Amino acid sequence: MSAQSVTQVSTDSIDDKSKRHFLIAATTVVGGIGAGFAAIPFILSLQPSAKTRAAGAPVEVDIGKLEMGQRIIVEWRGKPVWVVRRSEKNLADLVTLDSQLRDPNSEKIDQQPVYAKNAGRSIKSEYLVVVGICTHLGCSPSYVTEEDPVAKTLRADWKGGFFCPCHGSFFDLAGRVFQGVPAPTNLVVPPHKYLSDTRVIVGVDAEGA
Repeated sequence: MSAQSVTQVSTDSIDDKSKRHFLIAATTVVGGIGAGFAAIPFILSLQPSAKTRAAGAPVEVDIGKLEMGQRIIVEWRGKPVWVVRRSEKNLADLVTLDSQLRDPNSEKIDQQPVYAKNAGRSIKSEYLVVVGICTHLGCSPSYVTEEDPVAKTLRADWKGGFFCPCHGSFFDLAGRVFQGVPAPTNLVVPPHKYLSDTRVIVGVDAEGA
């Protein structure tokens, strides 16, 4: 599968020399992620019509063929929404990251529905449903698994998650933001619910929410 294109952002406005060096290195690294993306497949779900998307209508997603580590990308209200299938190891790793995160317990309530205020920020722990837009300045982060060849170049302790190449923000596989990066909050979990074991609808809250 081909990787999403990553837009290189000028660092001329950043005065701090160390930040400038980091961004140059990070952009180079992410540019190399394309080769590693063969191991990080993603699926583009069938999209509703442009008129339907523009109206903000709910989007139904078939996750029946989504394999471990894969990601589906759909569009809802003009935004990319990712559905990522996580392994038991991914879920176990999440608890080890709490001390490195800005909001590990998802206390900022407008970043997720109440039913996703849990360790995996999900209804079904195996699946993460999240808006793929960085909460800093709106870039779209790259999905980088722990096994990607360049993962350890990003962070020595990288356990999989999302890296925003625009200004260097990191998020784990629950979409939780790391400390010491520009992004102020976790990625947004949109309203969603499961219609069956293989279908999820984005834009509709789960029952009882």
